[in-house]
Amino acid sequence: MGIVRVTTTMSLDGFMAGPDDDMDWVFDYAGDIPEDASQELIDSTGAIVAGRGSYNVGRRSTRPETSKPFGGRWSGPQFVLTHDPPDDEEDESITFVSGDIRTAVATAMDAAGGKNVLIFGANTANQCLDEGLVDDILIFLLPMLLGEGVRLFDAGGSRRIELEPIDITRWGQVGNLQYRVRRPV
Repeated sequence: MGIVRVTTTMSLDGFMAGPDDDMDWVFDYAGDIPEDASQELIDSTGAIVAGRGSYNVGRRSTRPETSKPFGGRWSGPQFVLTHDPPDDEEDESITFVSGDIRTAVATAMDAAGGKNVLIFGANTANQCLDEGLVDDILIFLLPMLLGEGVRLFDAGGSRRIELEPIDITRWGQVGNLQYRVRRPV
C-alpha cells in the first residue's frame, strides 16, 4: 500500500520557490541528485496532488523541466485543488478537484494503484499535515538562502508535528532529508 509523501526542493531558509514563484535556482543543483534516487521516486509514485499555485507555475513555465512532473519522466493521474479550474487544460491526466483535502487525497490514493501519492505545493502540503494525512516528508535541501518567496512550512499558530528521521544523506552539495511523520499515540 502506498503512502502520502510531501516532497520538494528547498533552500536552507525554508523556501521552495523564490520571489514570483521562481524555480530556476533548483536546476543549478540537479546534477547532484543521483539518477537512481530520482528514478526510485518516479517509480514509486502513482498519483500527484497539487495546489493551484503549483499547477500555475508548471503551466506558465517555459522550461520543459518544470512544465511536467519530473521533467516529463513521470506520467499518471494528477489532481489539482482549485475552486476555479481553467477551461482550456488539454492534459487528460489532470483532474481539477475542489472541496475537502481528505477527499482529494483519498481519490488520489485510489488512483495510485498501491503506489505513493506525492503532495506538491506549500498550501496543499500544509493542509495535508493539518489533517494528519502525511506519512513522510522528503526534502532535497539546497545550499542557498533565498531570503523570500514561498515557504514550505508556513502554517503559523502552534501546530507541532513530531518527525522521525528515515534517511539523512548528502549528494554533492544537496542534502537529502527524509522523515516519517509520527502519529500521536
